[in-house]
Amino acid sequence: MSKIIEIIVSPSGQVLIRTKGFSRSECRDATRALEQALGQSTAEQLTAEFHQTQSTEETYRQRA
Repeated sequence: MSKIIEIIVSPSGQVLIRTKGFSRSECRDATRALEQALGQSTAEQLTAEFHQTQSTEETYRQRA
């Protein structure tokens, strides 16, 4: 499976980072720089795929 990082920005400015195809901690390693650039995380949701391949969704507040 290919490794994919999706970045979705809502009209209200919230950013969603969604990963697919990463195993375990690779997901967080791959998105660390994005997470730091976006600021404080407001939520994290692990999908059902989490134990097979790492897949997380994180929502960030837009920096003022």
